Amino acid sequence: MTFTRFIERPVLSTVISVFLVLLGLIGLVSLPIEQYPDIAPPTISVSTSYTGADAQTVLNSVITPLEESINGVENMTYMTSSATNDGFAQITVYFKQGTDPNMAAVNVQNRVSQATSLLPSEVTQVGVTTSKRQSSNVIMYSLTTEDGRYDSEFITNYNAINIVPALKRVQGVGNVQVFSMSTYSMRIWLKPDKMKQYGLIPSDIRAALADQNIEAAPGKFGEQSDVSFEYVMRYKGRLKTPKEYEDIIISNSTNGQTLHLRDVAKIELGGLGYSVGQRNNNQPSDMGMVQQIAGSNANEIAKGVKQVLEEQAKSFPPGLEYKINYDATEFLYASIEEVLMTLAITFILVFIVVYIFLQDFRSTLIPLIAVPVSLIGTFLFLWIFGFSINLLTLSALLLAIAIVVDDAIVVVEAVHAKLDLGYKSAKLASTDAMNEISGAIISITLVMSAVFIPVSFISGTSGTFYREFGITMAVSIVISAINALTLSPALCAILLKPHDAEGHERHMSYVDRFHTAFNTSFNKVLDKYKKGVENIIGHRIITIACVVVGIAVLVFTMNTTKTGLVPDEDTGVLFVTVSLPPATSQEETQKVTDQIDAMLAHNPAIQSRQQIVGYNFIAGQGSDQATFIVKLKSFEERPSGFFHKLAGLWEGDGIMRFFVDSKSNMAVLGMIYKQISTIKGAQILAFGPPMIPGFSAANGLTFSMQDKTGGSLDKFFQVTQDYLKALNERPEIQRAMTSYNPNYPQYMVDVDIAKCKQSGIGPSTVLSTLQGYYGGLYASNFNSYGKLYRVMIQGDVASRMRPGDLTNIYVRTNAGMVPISEYCTLKRVYGPANVNRFNLFTSISVNATVADGYSSGDAIKAVEEVAQQTLPAGYGYDFSGLTRSEQESSNTTSLIFAMCIVFVYLILSAQYESYLLPLSVILSLPFGLAGAFVFTQLFGHQNDIYMQIALIMLIGLLAKNAILIVEFALERRRTGMAIKYSAILGATARLRPILMTGLAMVIGLLPMMFASGVGKNGNQTLGAAAVGGMLIGMVLQIFIVPALFVIFQYLQEKIKPIEFDDEENPEVTAELQQYAHRSTTHKTDE
Repeated sequence: MTFTRFIERPVLSTVISVFLVLLGLIGLVSLPIEQYPDIAPPTISVSTSYTGADAQTVLNSVITPLEESINGVENMTYMTSSATNDGFAQITVYFKQGTDPNMAAVNVQNRVSQATSLLPSEVTQVGVTTSKRQSSNVIMYSLTTEDGRYDSEFITNYNAINIVPALKRVQGVGNVQVFSMSTYSMRIWLKPDKMKQYGLIPSDIRAALADQNIEAAPGKFGEQSDVSFEYVMRYKGRLKTPKEYEDIIISNSTNGQTLHLRDVAKIELGGLGYSVGQRNNNQPSDMGMVQQIAGSNANEIAKGVKQVLEEQAKSFPPGLEYKINYDATEFLYASIEEVLMTLAITFILVFIVVYIFLQDFRSTLIPLIAVPVSLIGTFLFLWIFGFSINLLTLSALLLAIAIVVDDAIVVVEAVHAKLDLGYKSAKLASTDAMNEISGAIISITLVMSAVFIPVSFISGTSGTFYREFGITMAVSIVISAINALTLSPALCAILLKPHDAEGHERHMSYVDRFHTAFNTSFNKVLDKYKKGVENIIGHRIITIACVVVGIAVLVFTMNTTKTGLVPDEDTGVLFVTVSLPPATSQEETQKVTDQIDAMLAHNPAIQSRQQIVGYNFIAGQGSDQATFIVKLKSFEERPSGFFHKLAGLWEGDGIMRFFVDSKSNMAVLGMIYKQISTIKGAQILAFGPPMIPGFSAANGLTFSMQDKTGGSLDKFFQVTQDYLKALNERPEIQRAMTSYNPNYPQYMVDVDIAKCKQSGIGPSTVLSTLQGYYGGLYASNFNSYGKLYRVMIQGDVASRMRPGDLTNIYVRTNAGMVPISEYCTLKRVYGPANVNRFNLFTSISVNATVADGYSSGDAIKAVEEVAQQTLPAGYGYDFSGLTRSEQESSNTTSLIFAMCIVFVYLILSAQYESYLLPLSVILSLPFGLAGAFVFTQLFGHQNDIYMQIALIMLIGLLAKNAILIVEFALERRRTGMAIKYSAILGATARLRPILMTGLAMVIGLLPMMFASGVGKNGNQTLGAAAVGGMLIGMVLQIFIVPALFVIFQYLQEKIKPIEFDDEENPEVTAELQQYAHRSTTHKTDE
């Protein structure tokens, strides 16, 4: 097929490009923006509560039947569950990547329905909730008051009534999680002494409520009759105010005495629970965490949530305000801004390099036009494939600049070569050049696509990463090839001018002098290069030795480079979790929390502190737990870019800013640890949020120890402690810990059944009475503010402070009111605050922080090795969250690169009709890949997704360089030139464009390699690997590929002798004369 038609029709060529740009701009406007592709697996949450129950009771009566039923649901990967001493039960089911979350929710709901009949009546009354859940928080906001004029109960309910329902209606919001339990509830505080006096127990009060606090449907008058009007009868319905509840009649004696509820209890509109307290900057507050549904767009959600909050703020009562504690899009926008800036600098540097080599603004303009067309056109296909603009697709476009420029340069160089031969018409030169190189461009495009498309079929978490990157690259390469076959040759025919024979006679400007000096130097380099190639071709042993060493270095560096999934970045938010000794009261926990809050308030990098007392992001709920969400000042107030560091030279900081960033998240973490070291008896952990949302609250390693023996919790805890002790001795682990503790002081209730039977009551009467006074009973409902609230019965606070108060609680028997202590005894025991399970086995969650200088891959190996050495039979472990994905992805990395190389090899074999010749391309790749690993190690980065992305791109780009050398050498060989000289001249012909594109990429990516500012860790990893691989690969390739070509072409011709197309080729003759002439001239000059 000939592409010269596009040179004849330049308008058609430009129209194709304009179409691509316009459609790309439409795609760009339509594309969603997010930090990373949606890689968190679909997650379904099942939750309920059993008021007054301890963790073990919840496990036995609620979790076990539900888990047994849910286990094995379609596409499930693993399941975790938690039962707490507050009676709360939660099961989280994780599904395979790509599972439809709606179908997963339906399947889980069906399984839950099957188990409902096995649950206690108290649980079925509350209901079991099944919801699609993603633990990625898009926004955390707080409703608070600066002057303290509102208490936490008012703020919590204002949030629950006005704000939360509005936020849940925002498109893509899965849930708004609030920690406060103090939503309105009608509290009936029983007085034990009065209850005894009137011979009552809690179930009597419950019965009175069931009898009198009801909704009814009496019916109508006149229905189905011939009367003129129908009248509806309406009952007053449920009671609404504390006064109405006080007037509930419990009993009415024959002598006219009426016993009201107010006579035996205090009634007030209070909170449903009192186990969690919150403050923002030490003022009462209520925090909401806006969570997204899998597959939704975080950027759109954040916009919608902020809009709703702003709208709601207009009607806030005076003194009430909202604050954003965490916004996932802040880091996203700052990172994108940084990448776009790098993109602009790269663009400029690339074209400076191209101009130096092409020495002509007209020639430089052609690649300059090609790049925006390819990059903008790519957005259309991203939109078609359902991708988003994220850090990966932007990085792909950044790297694509080098490849796109290369295609345009191949065309411009080929046309220049024709003009150098003396063509007088740029159009004719373009036509002949395209006839020569269109085949090479198509084959290069196929090879490049062959590198990127296979990685798109990898499944799992890492597969999602590679898919977006791979397809983005492949699309930009295909569009670049379309450009190179249509627009670039048309522009060459229009813009380039035939060489002027008299050009050297005119006055030379500074630019001309620079060009002349550059060309003279380049020609000297070219001559030395030619001799160097000739020497290497003459010593085949050196070539083979170099290839063997290259492969050995690649294998060695690949195995010694630290591994990870994505590097941690400064997101502008930190979490601090606090665990105090078991059973510490909420009052005492609040005192320690206030102490930490005062320390954080004095940190200059911190903007606000949100404290949650009674809940820990890692350990869960408990009176001895607390969490801080620390928002750092905005990125504008904490600059860390190159220009800010440079400004330190004249702002009095000298060069310190280049080495120390006092306001970075790591510096703040260090300061927090230093400050909190004075607090004794508390286990305090400070960390940043995970880089990839949707897995867990903490970064670092997460895994669960499993007890498969069904033994005691104490023994399991001891095994875990021994394991953690051994793990903490490993250098890869900075700190491995668990917040699980089975040593919470508890009381075991033992009911004397024989005594109960003697008194004519059952043990259930004793236990339900205990539950009514101590645990609390969900007795009824009431309506207020358009919502449904609970009516709760419980003993007043004074009656349930100490175990000795049990003597004041009475149970009704045939013989009258008897102290409940007659029928039950308390035995002091120890147990856990919560019980967790992982895939139906009792588990203990472990969090590990990776030590400085080691990667998460090293830490995963350490976890596996220590487990093999220390865990007894019957005990195991399993990774969860992001660590599980990372462990799975590490197994696929080598497979990815093997696939890429095999695809390249097969396409080249088909092209060259030889299984040997492609090896001259394939065996040159290890040098560049080894170079990438060397630079990664040199700069202290790890082998993560960013580095692997650079490696995939390098395979394509290095293969492209090698193909061009082999293609040109093969052309010369087919005309009858000796193998050795065809290799030397093929390599010499391609040296200039290879150096041009290689140096353009290396210099263009330097800003990325030395990136600073937001998202710098990922950019630096990508930059270092790409620059190192390209630099080392290019320098070695230009010598090794010609030598490999000679070896494999010689072997190929032994098998199948070549048939020469044309013994007399005027172009090759002219080329030979040109080189001969250049060489002679050079010698004469010397």
